[in-house]
Amino acid sequence: MRALVAYESMYGNTRRVAEAIADGLRSTCSVTVVPIGRLEREALGTVDLIVIGGPTHVRSMSRASTRKAALAAADKPDSTLIVEPDVQATGVRELLTSLGRLNVQAAVFDTKIKMAALLSGRASLGIAKGLRRHGARMLAKPESFLVTKDNRLCPGEEDRARAWGQQLASALTAATHSSSSHET
Repeated sequence: MRALVAYESMYGNTRRVAEAIADGLRSTCSVTVVPIGRLEREALGTVDLIVIGGPTHVRSMSRASTRKAALAAADKPDSTLIVEPDVQATGVRELLTSLGRLNVQAAVFDTKIKMAALLSGRASLGIAKGLRRHGARMLAKPESFLVTKDNRLCPGEEDRARAWGQQLASALTAATHSSSSHET
């Protein structure tokens, strides 16, 4: 089975989660990990599972304006933040507006500040809605991975992401076996 993990990341947290999810998926899948801005749309038709994630900005998916604000925050003289190379590239929101019909299993995740989702919002909910609109079948509920208020991944979140990737691999295997047994 083949999986593609595509992500948008500002300060590296979402990238680190994406890489950990990919590690978990490798228990049963061949996995490609790619930033959203470098994603070739044709690749979406060649995999059994797509996993897409991004940071939660202003209660939802990032926009050009929030990516600009992330850059500005990192450029402040006292900032310890380091932006990812693709921070100004196409984001998840833009990807979702450009997709055609998808016939694939999907899972989504986000990174968000460690507080109640009611207060912080969750980018993953919008990502899931967008993928379903294009025909993707959700393999799991949207998942959030937590960052601190100073934009650091909370302890244990990479391990949790790896475990979630393993759960996705198991669910994909079960779904694949189930659909193939219905076809015979």
